[in-house]
Amino acid sequence: MRFKFVHAADLHLDSPFVGVGALDNALGDRLRDASLQALDRIVAKAIDVDAAFVVFAGDLYDGPSRGIRAQIRFRDALARLSAKGIRSFVAHGNHDPELGSWSWATIRDWPEGVTVFEARTPESIPVERHGERLATVHGVSYGAREERENLALRFPVVNGAGGGLHVGVLHCAVEGESGQFGHETYSPCTLEDLRSRNMGYWALGHVHRHKVLARDPWVVYPGNTQGRGLAAVERGRKGAVVVEVADGKVVAVAPFETDSARFFEVEVDIAKAADVAGVADLLGGRAEAIAQEHEGVALVLRGRLTGRGEVYADLHREKSLEPVLAAVRDLSGPNVYWLDIEDATAPALDLAKIREAGDLRSAVLETWDAWRNGGEMTQVPDWIREDLGRPGEIPAALLDELLREAMHDVVGRLSTGER
Repeated sequence: MRFKFVHAADLHLDSPFVGVGALDNALGDRLRDASLQALDRIVAKAIDVDAAFVVFAGDLYDGPSRGIRAQIRFRDALARLSAKGIRSFVAHGNHDPELGSWSWATIRDWPEGVTVFEARTPESIPVERHGERLATVHGVSYGAREERENLALRFPVVNGAGGGLHVGVLHCAVEGESGQFGHETYSPCTLEDLRSRNMGYWALGHVHRHKVLARDPWVVYPGNTQGRGLAAVERGRKGAVVVEVADGKVVAVAPFETDSARFFEVEVDIAKAADVAGVADLLGGRAEAIAQEHEGVALVLRGRLTGRGEVYADLHREKSLEPVLAAVRDLSGPNVYWLDIEDATAPALDLAKIREAGDLRSAVLETWDAWRNGGEMTQVPDWIREDLGRPGEIPAALLDELLREAMHDVVGRLSTGER
């Protein structure tokens, strides 16, 4: 029998983006509502695909200071699912644990068909449709905010016979997948720990980036449903996944978007601009390209200026990037919000003068000139090519550009004393 279910996590309902309201009150309110709109889109998708159930894998809420509004909206969303015969399975994570000082649940009367998993002891709940067992959903909630135990090992080892698809619901930090994104290693586990339980699908939460860790069995982070800021893991498209099942096995996992505001860092190299107006044009052009690719959502942007060039002196003459920021705001459309611009630029290098200096900087330039050998990087040592990843296959133009950037970086650091 074929069926579908929806897997979402890390909704952080009613969580505003700190600092945006001071810039634009309307934007602050819009971002706060965005997490709630993401929940509405999850419900709409589940109804649209006739999902058998929806799994919420932790961090439904963001914390006790903003809980009541979020909990009421969540209850009402589950009621809409229940009215369509769609079951809901809810696990709590580190932001909304079931027990301890961070336990602040105000909803106790849940709609029919809703299972809120208990803390620390996994429960196993069957899902049936028309008298046939579709799946067994196993899940657990955090008992405390800082859950350090490997809760994966508390799950039962299923034998795979009967029960349809076995789904494990866990908010956790899989080894190698959490720390790189800046998340705490709550309920740490390994892929082998998860595989040892013989589930057909692990519905995970905690990491705010969609990623399929394995397909045998399926181990999936859907990512968070709404970006919450400009940290790298919060940027770009956000959403949940629809999981398609046939004959007790997962056959497809399809992400879908739920966000209504997206965060991006827009980086431009000042070497490509002739003047300050050119810098503003570059930023504005990048913003326009992003807007064309991401229609229908608000864009929250941070500019970042890099590189070396003559424009550096003009930018620093004002000792402020506010005029540039004002200009790019004027150049951008009504659905684009610029927060600020970071400056990571450096002065232009007078290479002719450096070549005559007779110091280490000039030696670096001599080596670079020798490697170029008339414009082609034929003398670049093999170990550098190997570090670049494609020995003997790097196009000459690309290698030329990479080594030019490296030369500017090294000579620039030597010129300023930076290490």
